[in-house]
Amino acid sequence: MFLPTTQNELARLGWHRPDVVLVTGDAYIDSPFTGVAVIGRVLAAAGFRVGIIDQPALDSGADIGRLGEPLLFWGVTGGSVDSMVANYTATGKRRKTDDHTPGGMNTRRPDRAVIAYSNLIRAHFKKTRPIVLGGIEASLRRIAHYDFWSNRIRRSILFDAKADLLVYGMGETAVLAIARRLQKGLDVRDVRGICYPSIEKPDGYQELPSFAAVANDKALFTDMFHRFYQENDPVTATGLVQRQDTRYLVQNPPSPLLDQMALDAVYALPFQHAAHPEAIAKGNIRALETIGFSVTTHRGCYGECNFCAITVHQGRTVQWRSPSSVLAEVRNFTKLPGFKGIVQDVGGPTANMYGFECKKKHTQGVCRNRRCLFPDTCARLPVSHQPQLHLLEKIRRLPGVRKVFVRSGIRCDLVAADKKFADRYLSQLAAWHVSGQLKVAPEHADPAVLALMGKTPIDSVLDFKRRFEEHSRKACKEQFLTYYFIAAHPGCGRQQMEALKTFSGSRLQISPEQVQVFTPTPSTYSSLMYWTGRDPFSGRPVFVERNVLEKEQQKHILTRKPHPPPVAARKRSRGNPRKPKTG
Repeated sequence: MFLPTTQNELARLGWHRPDVVLVTGDAYIDSPFTGVAVIGRVLAAAGFRVGIIDQPALDSGADIGRLGEPLLFWGVTGGSVDSMVANYTATGKRRKTDDHTPGGMNTRRPDRAVIAYSNLIRAHFKKTRPIVLGGIEASLRRIAHYDFWSNRIRRSILFDAKADLLVYGMGETAVLAIARRLQKGLDVRDVRGICYPSIEKPDGYQELPSFAAVANDKALFTDMFHRFYQENDPVTATGLVQRQDTRYLVQNPPSPLLDQMALDAVYALPFQHAAHPEAIAKGNIRALETIGFSVTTHRGCYGECNFCAITVHQGRTVQWRSPSSVLAEVRNFTKLPGFKGIVQDVGGPTANMYGFECKKKHTQGVCRNRRCLFPDTCARLPVSHQPQLHLLEKIRRLPGVRKVFVRSGIRCDLVAADKKFADRYLSQLAAWHVSGQLKVAPEHADPAVLALMGKTPIDSVLDFKRRFEEHSRKACKEQFLTYYFIAAHPGCGRQQMEALKTFSGSRLQISPEQVQVFTPTPSTYSSLMYWTGRDPFSGRPVFVERNVLEKEQQKHILTRKPHPPPVAARKRSRGNPRKPKTG
């Protein structure tokens, strides 16, 4: 059974009003890959009556009001992707398609969806119940942040949306605490993992430079971001406070990480692994092709690539599910309509981070003075692919399962660091878990650009390529690596892209097609570089390409095909020299 989205469904359940109404910019897909579904299921399992309104129209109150006003609070999310990223390319073009919208056309998600939906609620429900923001759009915009689309520093989205609370990170624990306290009429302001507006500064919280100050001073904004980034670990973080206007943004310390039992419990909830019938009736939803029969095995990422926001949203500590939990989810797949025996993906932010972590993080927190994988793999990280190997072996033995693929992407440096199980892992991948192509993400080859990205040198990718091809030959399979590259990242100009083109042709033997232009998303170090034009760690100036046509040209350099020689030249190269004219 899906969570209700219509009055008819409320009536069938015997509900007069929901306790909580969740509003989302995605079509409602009841899957653990969909944040709004996870939060809805967690609340429902705790006994709360939850309804979902997906992609409401903004031109009337009909959609936003179809379930009535909730008894406890509204939950608002832009969806699985920041709405500005979903709506625009890195070069400012409006996207025509949306994989999370029925029919696939990008016609339902508004720009700055979190703000738009909050305004919609306030327009049609005066003095309503609290509005609680969540999801990645709210999470990454919770403090003063650089906004690429307006090319300026914006204040916290909590203030722009005129909302009451903001849940950041993976929000199950915080949202449940909010619901229970509101139900009892208690104060929610000491719940971990939330932000709220306040007239006064709480005692003991670290004060960041004000929005007004950082909006006009790039050096001060850099200092603010360093301090914000460091206070994201639940073991060591302090609370933060930042003046926004006449009030303060208060950020409580992060929610504690879920232990394995709690994480398993989330994924054991009765997800339908399908889109709600009301959504499907409007058209096919392409995201289902990817997430419908895929499995998340873990959360968090200690890769800390400077262009990626996963560490700020999910954290730098990897938490993984038990094998029994994953196997139970796949067994459930075999009972669902449409399952053809193929598990599309077994992974997480990075597939091969499952099952091992630095023990120090759980007691002392993450390191503040170094990263786990950059500039090299930390000796204290006990890299082992054995847990994932065992998990994959168990999944492919399940009755009703024909194929099990790993499509989340592989960290080549982790494979290089695993001296005991790497070859066995690659052998199993090549033999059983690759559907023709396997994703890796070197992103670039230039050492200076890679350093600015927070990526390790290209050597591990070359070693991975050699070993993967060797194991594919042993498995008698013609398989390939798909390489992801980024153009126009800070520090990258035409010269670096020309060198990457040469490298990809000579060393990787490919003409790249998977190339994206760098998008400065909120709350990443790469976006900080883009805004300030400086390396935030050394303070040295960094070249930043801001011209749209030049960004496109960088991409074109990498994707252009070699020009074929003239027809006559091709004939001569095949041993057909042109005969001299006579007579």
